[in-house]
Amino acid sequence: MGEFVQLEKDKSTGVATIRLERPPMNAISMQLAQELGEAAEELSGSQEIGAAVIWGGPKIFAAGADIKEFPAIQDKAEAIEFSLHLHQALLAIENLPQVTISAVNGYALGGGCELAMSTDFRFAGEGAVFGQPEVLLGILPGAGGTQRLMRLVGITKAKEINYSGRQVKAEEAQAIGLVSEVFADEECYPKAIEAAERYAQGPKSLQYIKRAMMEGLALSLEDAIRVEAEAFGDCFETADRLAGVQSFIEHGPGKAKFTRE
Repeated sequence: MGEFVQLEKDKSTGVATIRLERPPMNAISMQLAQELGEAAEELSGSQEIGAAVIWGGPKIFAAGADIKEFPAIQDKAEAIEFSLHLHQALLAIENLPQVTISAVNGYALGGGCELAMSTDFRFAGEGAVFGQPEVLLGILPGAGGTQRLMRLVGITKAKEINYSGRQVKAEEAQAIGLVSEVFADEECYPKAIEAAERYAQGPKSLQYIKRAMMEGLALSLEDAIRVEAEAFGDCFETADRLAGVQSFIEHGPGKAKFTRE
C-alpha cells in the first residue's frame, strides 16, 4: 500500500493486518503517520473486514517518533502542527468501526506506545516493553500519551510513567491494565489474529457497541445513555439482530451466524 505501512486484507476470515515496515525501529515519521491514516481510511470502508491487527513484525513494534525530524520544527506553531498530524492518524485508527488489536513484539515506546493505545486491545509478547520516554528529551508525548494512558491505567500510574519516562515490561503492563494478554513472543501475532477472527465473526452490533463506548467516554452519564439508546435503536435495523434473536429462540444462546449486515 505505502512505503512503510502495508494493509493486508483476508476476506475469507474477515481480518486485516496493518503492518509497519520501516526498519530498523519502525520509527513513526510524518510519512508513516500519513500512511497509517490512509490505511485506516481504506479499512473503514471495507464491509468485508470485521477486525484488524496492527503489527510491527516479530522483533519490534515501534520505538517511537522519528526524532531526526524534530530539528526541523522551528517554533510552537510548527510543533502543534506536527502533533496534530500524529493525532489525526491515531484518531483514524481509534475510530475504525472494526475491532482492533495491537500485536506488540519488542519495543512500543513513545509514538509506538501511543499507537498501541489507539487500538481496542493490546496483545504483548513476553519480551515487549512499553513507555512514554519523551520527558527524557525535555518534551512530552505528542500523540495521546498524556491522555489515553490515564484512561487505561488510571491517572496516578499514568503520571508516574509519564513523569519518569521509564520502561514498562509486559508483565507489569498487563497487571496495570495497559495490556490485555501476554504470550510467548512467537505466539503474539498468531494469537492476535486468532482473536481477531473471532471478533470478525460477530454481529454488526459490535460496531455500535464500540461507537457507543467511545463517544460516551467524554460525555456526562445522561448524554452517554442517549448515545447508547441511539445505538440500541440502530441494531434493530440490522439483519444480524433478526438472525440473532431467531437463533436464540430456536437453538439457545451462542449459535447464531452473523453477516455484519
